[in-house]
Amino acid sequence: MTVSVILKTLNEEARIGAAIESVLTALDGIGGEIIVADGGSRDRTLAIAAGYPVRIVQLDPATAPSCGIGPQLGFQYSRAPFICLMDGDMLLDPGFLPEALAFLAAHPRIAGVTGHVEEMNRTSLEYVRRNRRASPENRTGAIDRMNGGGLYRRDAIEQAGYLSDRNLHGYEEFDLGVRLRSQDWTLHRLDRRFVRHFGHALNAYALLLRRWKSGYLRGIGELLRGALGQPRWRHLVRELPELKLWAGVYVWLAVMIALLFAMPSPLAGLAAGAALTAGIVGAMSLRQRSLSLGLYAVVAWLFHAAALPLGFLQARKAPEAWIESRIVKDVS
Repeated sequence: MTVSVILKTLNEEARIGAAIESVLTALDGIGGEIIVADGGSRDRTLAIAAGYPVRIVQLDPATAPSCGIGPQLGFQYSRAPFICLMDGDMLLDPGFLPEALAFLAAHPRIAGVTGHVEEMNRTSLEYVRRNRRASPENRTGAIDRMNGGGLYRRDAIEQAGYLSDRNLHGYEEFDLGVRLRSQDWTLHRLDRRFVRHFGHALNAYALLLRRWKSGYLRGIGELLRGALGQPRWRHLVRELPELKLWAGVYVWLAVMIALLFAMPSPLAGLAAGAALTAGIVGAMSLRQRSLSLGLYAVVAWLFHAAALPLGFLQARKAPEAWIESRIVKDVS
């Protein structure tokens, strides 16, 4: 029943020590290993981690980091029959692993179990909006993905082919969920805390721009490209709610362009488009009970919708291929 805990890191010097200590506490009496899977930190993340009994592996400098590559990097060096995935800015709840292991022992066809991700960042609009919406992170019982990480069975992951697609800059958990469920496995969220997450202490718009530059927003397009021609394609298109939202954004933009030609003058078309946009922002603000949240949600939609085709056209590598890396520290 030992557990390999994979901590994904990239410049996490402020949090990595506390994250490792929380995992050491959680593993007491269970046994296992901690793998720090680093995407190329340039701060003191690895120096701090090296002070603990952990295995440290780092991505080759020639390979660009991504959300999908970090989990797979740790997985290829892991050995235990259960894999716990979390970020380097999270604190693992001390009681989660025993309860999750017991749940998996009682339910042999469940591939993974997680709990709630408690967001500790109370200032950024991104995390406030995330806590308010009916998102996958807030559902309990049977779920389609384990956003934020959780505890997986190794044999289920191996049957699905690999832990995470190295090509994905986002939505790697949904991709894994689709692949697991296509093999008749299921996923579950317990009504208890899994981790506390501290997140980026950035202005929400700065974070959105950072995600555009890093490629994170291309995740859905990359996800669609990876599933093209695969049996899971229909599952993905049917189950991914964001696709309907982005389709609505494309319709909105098409209507705004059409108004420029349909109205008596371009100025009237711009005015009509502005009124339509104001109505959409107003509707979202009422739903979010906040003008700032409503405006941010609409801006985020536009960024995601613009990134989708870019992700779909992105070149791909074999997702299960060995990731070039080096072992910085090994405790075996």
